[in-house]
Amino acid sequence: MFMQGQMSIQQKAMMLIGRPVGISLRNGQGVSGVICNVQGGQVYIMQYMYATQFATFHYSFNDINDILPYPAC
Repeated sequence: MFMQGQMSIQQKAMMLIGRPVGISLRNGQGVSGVICNVQGGQVYIMQYMYATQFATFHYSFNDINDILPYPAC
C-alpha cells in the first residue's frame, strides 16, 4: 500500500467516496462537497448551491492538485 503522500488522485478519490472532501484545483480554486463517484478519469462531487439546492459537478484528475478529507470538528 502507498503512503498517503504517494497516492494518486484517483486512489485518494476512490478511498473517499461518500465522504466530505476539499479539492484544490490546479487553477488555484478550491471546491468542497461529497464524492459520489469516480469514473472515466473524473471525480463526481455533490456540492451545495443555495437554499435546498445541491448539484453534482465533475472534475478531471488532470485538473485536481489534491483531495483532502474533512477533519473532525
